[in-house]
Amino acid sequence: MEEKLLTECKNIIMSTQTKQTPPKWFKGEIYKDGGIVRNRFSGEEYKLNNIELSIYDFVMGASMIAEMGLDTDIVNLRKGLDWFRKYNVKAYMVLLD
Repeated sequence: MEEKLLTECKNIIMSTQTKQTPPKWFKGEIYKDGGIVRNRFSGEEYKLNNIELSIYDFVMGASMIAEMGLDTDIVNLRKGLDWFRKYNVKAYMVLLD
């Protein structure tokens, strides 16, 4: 329990170290609240703030569309991944790498 709390505290500190603003290219909804996301392969969890969660959902949706062989916005998908690498590298490594 203590280890999980410590991990959550580290996640929050990492996500607040760099001021985040929604990127100009992002036209999706910015959620009011963040949430905890689980890596679909490893099961590892990470707490995202509202901006991170909004962009994460966009990236995952675009990835699923691409995996299905449908037309998707690869340029903005790449921008979403790059945004995570810049603003929350730990979340990128846990959830998207």
